[in-house]
Amino acid sequence: MPDDVIRASVLPCVKYTNMNIALLTCYAFPNLTEADQKLIPELALLGFSAEAVIWDDPEVNWKKYDIAIIRNTWDYFQKTSVFYSWLEKMNETSCSFINPLSVIRWNMHKFYLREMSDAGILVIPSLFLPYTSTPQDIKSLIPSDWSQIIIKPAISAGSYLTELMDIKDMEAIIIKYGNMVAERDIIIQKFIPEIVRNGEISMVFFDKKFSHAVVKKPKSGDFRIQSQFGGKYQAFIPDANTLNAAQDILNYVKSDLIYARVDGIISDNKFYLMELELIEPDLYMDFIPNGQVRFAESISRAISM
Repeated sequence: MPDDVIRASVLPCVKYTNMNIALLTCYAFPNLTEADQKLIPELALLGFSAEAVIWDDPEVNWKKYDIAIIRNTWDYFQKTSVFYSWLEKMNETSCSFINPLSVIRWNMHKFYLREMSDAGILVIPSLFLPYTSTPQDIKSLIPSDWSQIIIKPAISAGSYLTELMDIKDMEAIIIKYGNMVAERDIIIQKFIPEIVRNGEISMVFFDKKFSHAVVKKPKSGDFRIQSQFGGKYQAFIPDANTLNAAQDILNYVKSDLIYARVDGIISDNKFYLMELELIEPDLYMDFIPNGQVRFAESISRAISM
Protein backbone atom coordinates (compact mmCIF):
# COMPACT_ATOMS: atom_id res chain seq x y z
CA MET A 1 0.00 0.00 0.00
CA PRO A 2 1.19 3.57 -0.64
CA ASP A 3 2.22 5.49 2.44
CA ASP A 4 1.12 8.96 1.30
CA VAL A 5 -2.18 8.80 3.12
CA ILE A 6 -4.30 10.96 5.36
CA ARG A 7 -4.14 9.77 8.95
CA ALA A 8 -7.35 9.56 10.95
CA SER A 9 -7.68 9.60 14.72
CA VAL A 10 -9.92 8.43 17.48
CA LEU A 11 -10.21 11.85 19.06
CA PRO A 12 -13.63 13.15 20.15
CA CYS A 13 -15.59 14.97 17.47
CA VAL A 14 -15.06 18.72 17.35
CA LYS A 15 -17.40 21.29 15.89
CA TYR A 16 -16.13 23.13 12.83
CA THR A 17 -17.27 26.23 11.01
CA ASN A 18 -16.62 27.50 7.49
CA MET A 19 -15.47 24.12 6.21
CA ASN A 20 -17.09 22.89 3.00
CA ILE A 21 -17.49 19.23 2.08
CA ALA A 22 -18.24 17.90 -1.41
CA LEU A 23 -20.20 14.64 -1.28
CA LEU A 24 -19.30 13.29 -4.69
CA THR A 25 -21.94 11.76 -6.91
CA CYS A 26 -22.80 11.31 -10.60
CA TYR A 27 -25.38 12.61 -13.07
CA ALA A 28 -27.67 9.63 -12.40
CA PHE A 29 -27.90 10.68 -8.73
CA PRO A 30 -27.38 14.46 -8.83
CA ASN A 31 -28.74 14.91 -5.30
CA LEU A 32 -27.20 11.71 -3.87
CA THR A 33 -29.17 8.66 -2.83
CA GLU A 34 -31.78 9.13 -0.12
CA ALA A 35 -29.51 7.47 2.45
CA ASP A 36 -26.54 9.71 1.67
CA GLN A 37 -28.70 12.85 1.63
CA LYS A 38 -29.31 12.20 5.33
CA LEU A 39 -25.58 12.64 5.96
CA ILE A 40 -25.81 16.36 5.14
CA PRO A 41 -27.81 17.46 8.23
CA GLU A 42 -25.67 15.24 10.48
CA LEU A 43 -22.54 16.95 9.19
CA ALA A 44 -24.23 20.32 9.67
CA LEU A 45 -24.72 19.53 13.36
CA LEU A 46 -20.94 19.14 13.58
CA GLY A 47 -20.39 22.50 11.89
CA PHE A 48 -19.70 21.34 8.32
CA SER A 49 -21.40 22.62 5.18
CA ALA A 50 -21.87 19.60 2.91
CA GLU A 51 -23.54 19.31 -0.48
CA ALA A 52 -23.86 16.93 -3.41
CA VAL A 53 -21.33 17.58 -6.19
CA ILE A 54 -21.17 15.71 -9.50
CA TRP A 55 -17.57 14.58 -9.82
CA ASP A 56 -17.16 15.26 -13.55
CA ASP A 57 -19.25 18.42 -13.80
CA PRO A 58 -16.94 20.85 -15.64
CA GLU A 59 -18.57 23.83 -13.92
CA VAL A 60 -17.51 22.83 -10.40
CA ASN A 61 -15.13 25.22 -8.67
CA TRP A 62 -13.05 22.86 -6.56
CA LYS A 63 -11.44 25.77 -4.71
CA LYS A 64 -14.76 26.09 -2.91
CA TYR A 65 -14.33 22.76 -1.10
CA ASP A 66 -11.99 21.73 1.68
CA ILE A 67 -12.91 18.04 1.75
CA ALA A 68 -14.19 15.58 -0.88
CA ILE A 69 -15.89 12.31 0.03
CA ILE A 70 -16.78 9.83 -2.71
CA ARG A 71 -20.30 8.52 -2.24
CA ASN A 72 -22.41 7.89 -5.36
CA THR A 73 -19.91 8.14 -8.24
CA TRP A 74 -21.42 4.99 -9.71
CA ASP A 75 -20.33 5.66 -13.28
CA TYR A 76 -16.57 5.94 -12.76
CA PHE A 77 -15.90 2.40 -14.02
CA GLN A 78 -17.51 3.35 -17.34
CA LYS A 79 -15.31 6.47 -17.58
CA THR A 80 -12.06 4.99 -16.33
CA SER A 81 -9.57 7.20 -18.15
CA VAL A 82 -11.58 10.32 -17.36
CA PHE A 83 -11.78 9.33 -13.70
CA TYR A 84 -8.03 8.68 -13.48
CA SER A 85 -7.32 12.06 -15.07
CA TRP A 86 -9.75 13.73 -12.69
CA LEU A 87 -8.02 12.17 -9.68
CA GLU A 88 -4.69 13.54 -10.90
CA LYS A 89 -6.25 16.96 -11.32
CA MET A 90 -7.75 16.80 -7.83
CA ASN A 91 -4.37 15.85 -6.40
CA GLU A 92 -3.17 19.31 -7.42
CA THR A 93 -5.95 21.14 -5.60
CA SER A 94 -6.24 22.02 -1.92
CA CYS A 95 -9.28 19.75 -1.59
CA SER A 96 -8.42 16.69 0.52
CA PHE A 97 -10.05 13.28 0.10
CA ILE A 98 -11.65 10.95 2.63
CA ASN A 99 -10.73 8.09 2.07
CA PRO A 100 -7.42 9.38 0.68
CA LEU A 101 -6.47 9.44 -2.98
CA SER A 102 -3.73 6.81 -2.60
CA VAL A 103 -6.30 4.34 -1.27
CA ILE A 104 -8.80 5.20 -4.02
CA ARG A 105 -6.23 4.63 -6.78
CA TRP A 106 -5.18 1.30 -5.26
CA ASN A 107 -8.73 0.07 -4.67
CA MET A 108 -10.06 1.01 -8.12
CA HIS A 109 -8.41 -1.89 -9.90
CA LYS A 110 -9.40 -5.31 -8.57
CA PHE A 111 -5.97 -6.78 -9.13
CA TYR A 112 -5.43 -5.62 -5.53
CA LEU A 113 -7.06 -8.97 -4.73
CA ARG A 114 -3.99 -10.75 -6.11
CA GLU A 115 -1.78 -8.67 -3.84
CA MET A 116 -3.94 -9.55 -0.83
CA SER A 117 -4.04 -13.23 -1.76
CA ASP A 118 -0.24 -13.27 -2.05
CA ALA A 119 -0.15 -11.78 1.45
CA GLY A 120 -2.09 -14.74 2.84
CA ILE A 121 -5.63 -13.34 2.85
CA LEU A 122 -8.27 -15.86 1.82
CA VAL A 123 -9.64 -14.59 -1.51
CA ILE A 124 -12.10 -16.24 -3.89
CA PRO A 125 -9.88 -18.37 -6.21
CA SER A 126 -9.14 -16.10 -9.17
CA LEU A 127 -7.19 -15.68 -12.39
CA PHE A 128 -5.87 -12.15 -12.98
CA LEU A 129 -5.57 -11.59 -16.70
CA PRO A 130 -4.13 -8.33 -18.05
CA TYR A 131 -5.21 -6.67 -21.26
CA THR A 132 -3.63 -8.24 -24.32
CA SER A 133 -4.20 -8.35 -28.05
CA THR A 134 -2.99 -11.96 -28.10
CA PRO A 135 -5.23 -13.97 -25.73
CA GLN A 136 -3.76 -16.92 -23.84
CA ASP A 137 -5.04 -20.49 -23.97
CA ILE A 138 -7.72 -19.89 -21.36
CA LYS A 139 -8.75 -23.55 -21.27
CA SER A 140 -5.34 -24.52 -19.91
CA LEU A 141 -5.41 -21.75 -17.29
CA ILE A 142 -8.73 -22.61 -15.64
CA PRO A 143 -8.23 -25.22 -12.89
CA SER A 144 -9.84 -28.57 -13.59
CA ASP A 145 -11.94 -28.50 -10.40
CA TRP A 146 -13.79 -25.32 -11.42
CA SER A 147 -17.23 -26.25 -12.76
CA GLN A 148 -18.49 -22.67 -13.22
CA ILE A 149 -16.74 -19.33 -13.49
CA ILE A 150 -17.47 -15.65 -13.07
CA ILE A 151 -15.79 -13.44 -15.66
CA LYS A 152 -15.69 -9.67 -15.10
CA PRO A 153 -13.63 -6.52 -15.71
CA ALA A 154 -10.91 -5.61 -13.23
CA ILE A 155 -12.48 -2.15 -12.94
CA SER A 156 -16.22 -2.49 -12.43
CA ALA A 157 -19.10 -2.20 -10.00
CA GLY A 158 -22.66 -3.45 -9.74
CA SER A 159 -21.98 -6.60 -11.82
CA TYR A 160 -21.02 -4.47 -14.84
CA LEU A 161 -20.17 -6.81 -17.76
CA THR A 162 -20.12 -9.70 -15.28
CA GLU A 163 -21.21 -13.13 -16.48
CA LEU A 164 -21.63 -16.60 -14.97
CA MET A 165 -20.47 -19.32 -17.35
CA ASP A 166 -20.34 -23.12 -17.25
CA ILE A 167 -17.03 -24.85 -17.97
CA LYS A 168 -18.92 -27.27 -20.21
CA ASP A 169 -19.46 -24.34 -22.57
CA MET A 170 -15.75 -23.77 -23.12
CA GLU A 171 -16.20 -22.44 -26.66
CA ALA A 172 -18.36 -19.60 -25.33
CA ILE A 173 -15.82 -18.94 -22.56
CA ILE A 174 -12.98 -18.69 -25.07
CA ILE A 175 -14.95 -16.16 -27.14
CA LYS A 176 -16.03 -14.13 -24.09
CA TYR A 177 -12.52 -14.10 -22.66
CA GLY A 178 -10.93 -13.13 -25.97
CA ASN A 179 -13.34 -10.25 -26.53
CA MET A 180 -13.00 -8.88 -22.99
CA VAL A 181 -9.24 -9.19 -22.54
CA ALA A 182 -8.67 -7.43 -25.86
CA GLU A 183 -10.26 -4.34 -24.31
CA ARG A 184 -9.37 -4.38 -20.59
CA ASP A 185 -7.82 -6.23 -17.66
CA ILE A 186 -10.17 -8.94 -16.44
CA ILE A 187 -10.67 -11.41 -13.60
CA ILE A 188 -11.97 -14.95 -13.87
CA GLN A 189 -13.13 -16.39 -10.54
CA LYS A 190 -14.29 -19.79 -9.40
CA PHE A 191 -18.03 -19.62 -8.84
CA ILE A 192 -18.84 -20.50 -5.25
CA PRO A 193 -22.45 -21.77 -5.06
CA GLU A 194 -22.81 -20.65 -1.44
CA ILE A 195 -23.50 -17.15 -2.75
CA VAL A 196 -26.79 -18.45 -4.16
CA ARG A 197 -27.68 -20.61 -1.16
CA ASN A 198 -26.49 -18.37 1.68
CA GLY A 199 -25.80 -14.98 0.12
CA GLU A 200 -22.94 -12.50 0.20
CA ILE A 201 -22.02 -10.87 3.50
CA SER A 202 -21.20 -7.15 3.58
CA MET A 203 -19.60 -5.82 6.77
CA VAL A 204 -19.42 -2.04 7.24
CA PHE A 205 -16.64 -0.40 9.26
CA PHE A 206 -16.03 3.16 10.41
CA ASP A 207 -12.48 3.99 11.53
CA LYS A 208 -11.71 0.28 11.02
CA LYS A 209 -14.20 -0.59 13.74
CA PHE A 210 -17.15 -2.83 12.91
CA SER A 211 -20.51 -1.05 12.68
CA HIS A 212 -23.06 -3.37 11.07
CA ALA A 213 -23.58 -6.01 8.40
CA VAL A 214 -26.08 -7.25 5.87
CA VAL A 215 -26.46 -10.45 3.91
CA LYS A 216 -27.50 -10.11 0.27
CA LYS A 217 -29.18 -12.96 -1.58
CA PRO A 218 -29.92 -13.13 -5.31
CA LYS A 219 -33.39 -13.75 -6.65
CA SER A 220 -34.23 -17.27 -7.76
CA GLY A 221 -32.38 -18.23 -10.92
CA ASP A 222 -29.78 -15.43 -10.70
CA PHE A 223 -26.32 -15.09 -9.16
CA ARG A 224 -26.20 -11.30 -8.88
CA ILE A 225 -26.98 -9.99 -5.41
CA GLN A 226 -27.52 -6.31 -6.27
CA SER A 227 -30.99 -4.93 -5.60
CA GLN A 228 -31.34 -3.70 -9.20
CA PHE A 229 -31.27 -7.37 -10.24
CA GLY A 230 -33.81 -8.44 -7.64
CA GLY A 231 -31.41 -9.20 -4.78
CA LYS A 232 -32.80 -9.04 -1.25
CA TYR A 233 -30.93 -7.63 1.75
CA GLN A 234 -31.39 -8.24 5.46
CA ALA A 235 -29.49 -7.41 8.63
CA PHE A 236 -26.83 -9.93 9.58
CA ILE A 237 -24.80 -10.62 12.71
CA PRO A 238 -21.40 -12.10 11.76
CA ASP A 239 -19.78 -14.58 14.12
CA ALA A 240 -16.41 -13.96 15.76
CA ASN A 241 -14.42 -15.86 13.12
CA THR A 242 -15.99 -13.88 10.29
CA LEU A 243 -15.41 -10.57 12.06
CA ASN A 244 -11.80 -11.49 12.80
CA ALA A 245 -11.24 -12.34 9.15
CA ALA A 246 -12.70 -8.98 8.08
CA GLN A 247 -10.55 -7.16 10.62
CA ASP A 248 -7.42 -8.89 9.30
CA ILE A 249 -8.38 -7.75 5.80
CA LEU A 250 -8.71 -4.13 6.93
CA ASN A 251 -5.48 -4.31 8.92
CA TYR A 252 -3.66 -5.19 5.70
CA VAL A 253 -4.39 -1.66 4.50
CA LYS A 254 -1.86 0.45 6.38
CA SER A 255 -3.85 3.65 5.96
CA ASP A 256 -6.56 4.47 8.45
CA LEU A 257 -9.91 4.11 6.71
CA ILE A 258 -12.78 6.41 7.57
CA TYR A 259 -15.23 4.01 5.96
CA ALA A 260 -14.90 0.55 4.47
CA ARG A 261 -17.02 -2.39 3.42
CA VAL A 262 -15.75 -5.95 3.39
CA ASP A 263 -17.70 -8.24 1.03
CA GLY A 264 -17.36 -11.99 0.97
CA ILE A 265 -18.91 -15.39 1.39
CA ILE A 266 -18.59 -18.22 3.88
CA SER A 267 -17.63 -21.60 2.44
CA ASP A 268 -16.42 -24.59 4.47
CA ASN A 269 -16.73 -22.38 7.57
CA LYS A 270 -14.16 -19.91 6.18
CA PHE A 271 -14.68 -16.32 5.06
CA TYR A 272 -13.53 -15.67 1.48
CA LEU A 273 -12.99 -12.08 0.40
CA MET A 274 -14.84 -11.08 -2.75
CA GLU A 275 -14.14 -7.34 -2.67
CA LEU A 276 -12.83 -4.71 -0.30
CA GLU A 277 -14.92 -1.60 -1.00
CA LEU A 278 -13.08 1.62 -0.09
CA ILE A 279 -14.25 4.06 -2.76
CA GLU A 280 -18.02 4.48 -3.15
CA PRO A 281 -19.78 1.60 -1.41
CA ASP A 282 -23.38 1.62 -0.31
CA LEU A 283 -23.03 1.55 3.47
CA TYR A 284 -26.54 0.19 4.10
CA MET A 285 -27.45 2.91 6.57
CA ASP A 286 -31.06 1.76 6.75
CA PHE A 287 -29.94 -1.38 8.57
CA ILE A 288 -28.44 0.35 11.62
CA PRO A 289 -29.80 3.02 13.97
CA ASN A 290 -27.96 6.34 13.67
CA GLY A 291 -25.81 5.13 10.79
CA GLN A 292 -25.39 8.61 9.36
CA VAL A 293 -24.43 9.87 12.81
CA ARG A 294 -21.65 7.30 13.03
CA PHE A 295 -20.40 8.19 9.57
CA ALA A 296 -20.48 11.93 10.25
CA GLU A 297 -18.56 11.47 13.50
CA SER A 298 -15.96 9.36 11.72
CA ILE A 299 -15.50 12.13 9.15
CA SER A 300 -15.20 14.73 11.91
CA ARG A 301 -12.53 12.73 13.74
CA ALA A 302 -10.51 12.45 10.53
CA ILE A 303 -10.69 16.18 9.83
CA SER A 304 -9.72 17.00 13.41
CA MET A 305 -6.18 15.91 12.64
